[in-house]
Amino acid sequence: MQLSVIVPTFNESLNVRELVRRLEHAVSGIDAEVIFVDDSTDDTPAVIRSVASESALPVRLLHRDVSEGGLGGAVQAGLLMAEARACVIMDGDLQHPPEDVPTLFSRYLEGDADVVVASRYTGQGSSEGLSGLVRTLVSRLSTLVTKAMFPLRLRACSDPMTGFFLIDADAIDVRTLKPRGFKILLEILARQPLRVAEISFRFADRYAGDSKASVRQGLHFLIQLAALRFGKMSGFALIGALGALVNVGLVWLLTKLGTDYIVAAIIAAELTIIGNFFLAERFVFRELRHEAGSIGKRFAKSFSFNNAEAVVRIPLMALLVETWHISSVLATALTLIVAFFARFVFHALVVYAPPKARSAKKQARLDRIDEVVVAPGEL
Repeated sequence: MQLSVIVPTFNESLNVRELVRRLEHAVSGIDAEVIFVDDSTDDTPAVIRSVASESALPVRLLHRDVSEGGLGGAVQAGLLMAEARACVIMDGDLQHPPEDVPTLFSRYLEGDADVVVASRYTGQGSSEGLSGLVRTLVSRLSTLVTKAMFPLRLRACSDPMTGFFLIDADAIDVRTLKPRGFKILLEILARQPLRVAEISFRFADRYAGDSKASVRQGLHFLIQLAALRFGKMSGFALIGALGALVNVGLVWLLTKLGTDYIVAAIIAAELTIIGNFFLAERFVFRELRHEAGSIGKRFAKSFSFNNAEAVVRIPLMALLVETWHISSVLATALTLIVAFFARFVFHALVVYAPPKARSAKKQARLDRIDEVVVAPGEL
């Protein structure tokens, strides 16, 4: 097998038949296969099986009832299934033109690249398929921010946010990948030095169905980017920062409405404690949850500690206001910054600690702090 085309899908039943039809023509003369890794809740798996029975291309399906790792996890699963060394990753909505797959493969055969990226931002490339000016600007800005955070690793890649690329599966250890987001190319390039080449492509309009882009994905990307660059602690910090902004905003709003600043601080603290817990569950400590007891126990530990911390923090805030005569908003912000470090250490060592860590020696606990703080960052 010369080429494996891996297509992660989620509710793309309307696109599958057309995608395979165009791939059949595009890779004519190449010994290729198509692997669908499907997390759908509709009839997409049935459509894939039907198409597979008719296609001249070998078409294989892995349907996952649990979408472990999201889109990145789907790509990893596809790479583990692939029979070819050269693996093309592409979306199932036809915004990545199948006709460009041979160009990716041809460039790879030149032998000087581990990854060949289909870029919207080089040569004749275009992102015209993005729906609307806002999405186009967000895409451009996120690309610039990403390249600024990884200036060395991404210096040869003009479009690290693309989901359309070819990778030499022998150049990476697929089993050790830790995909945590939908920008799998960024994950791969940020973790290890690879030789990168590019071709240009025109990002097409979606063939059918609805876009999967969302505000939640945007938040997930920001946390993914921070965690990749600086480690897990940065993701926790980003959530804490968002919570702090909400906290300060609530204190301001409630005090403006005539609420005593102590009461306002208590209300704001409780709401942000709950919100921060669920965001950390989803975006920071997701891979540790299965070892850390039930969600009820995790929430109880987190909620109890944060309220104990608030019992200390709020009187300190009152002292700053009454004694040093600084504003209640500034006092809230300052005490939240100090509290962040205590919260992170407690969550890393207690809330999300596996059972064996509870009886570990001091050095093991210190090692765990170090591991959680820096993993999986580049530094």
